[in-house]
Amino acid sequence: MFLIIPGSLVLGFLFSEFLIRFIDAVPYLFAVVTLTMALGCGIRQLQLVVRRPLPMLWTLVIAHLVLPLVAFALGTAVFGSDSPYVIGLVLFTIIPLGVSSVIWVGLSGGSIPLMLSLVVVDSALSPLVVSSGIHMLFGTGITVDTTHIMVDLLIIVVLPTIVGVILHEISKGKLNEVVKPVGGPISKLCFTAVVALNAAAIAPYVAQLQGDMLKLVPVVVVLVGLCYAAGFAGAVPFRDRELLTTVSYATGMRNISLGIVLALGYFSPLTAVPVVLSILIQQPVATLHHYILQKINISKSGEIGRGQVR
Repeated sequence: MFLIIPGSLVLGFLFSEFLIRFIDAVPYLFAVVTLTMALGCGIRQLQLVVRRPLPMLWTLVIAHLVLPLVAFALGTAVFGSDSPYVIGLVLFTIIPLGVSSVIWVGLSGGSIPLMLSLVVVDSALSPLVVSSGIHMLFGTGITVDTTHIMVDLLIIVVLPTIVGVILHEISKGKLNEVVKPVGGPISKLCFTAVVALNAAAIAPYVAQLQGDMLKLVPVVVVLVGLCYAAGFAGAVPFRDRELLTTVSYATGMRNISLGIVLALGYFSPLTAVPVVLSILIQQPVATLHHYILQKINISKSGEIGRGQVR
């Protein structure tokens, strides 16, 4: 994914004139990605919400209440409250948690069941979260059909999620194993197609942004970094290494392809630019975060070892 996502962006920009005619297929491609993700999650994983409600609720508070306020303050300070970039920065923090975070949580020793539950629950809540977040921070300052957003999110996110969980339960998880060899690659192709098609949609506007990029790129880097840092700091009180890893990746990685779909569907194309930039930044920062977590774990293991010797 580290190379595939940037590569998809480049292809989208290079072949924008050809690809832009297929932009209407994006919601359907995204629904396939969501369905494939949900096939791997059943009621047993979702029961973690009941067993451990505090970590999940706290993660969602950080991700969708604290960080949108941070994004709004940061964007307003740099670009002014009327800038479409501010909407894009906030949109990045109110879209659902990213499916790819499950992979990084597994690689870094976090809780995969909890991360899966977070992604599924947050996706189901996304119509309410996105609409409420826009109203809370922008009110009547922008004109957007939040009802239409909620309906679209129900169709492309919530419905495929519910269908995937039901199919998982009916097949007792066997369907996911059967379709994984084919469904996995198809899901990745759909995901890269979503990224490429949305890059093609904003390509005509990129030439206008050369002056803004000097400010916009550092702001996006800072915001993505803050998203990881907020989750890490917020999980420290739990004193649980597994939770520390899971929560920090949950707040740091977002469903960027959905963010682009919403940005282009309901706002000006310039709103999508911070979201597109976050695609380029999110995965490299995830790699850096993995390295930092490994260093912290090694350091703590060493301290435990020295304590045992004494």
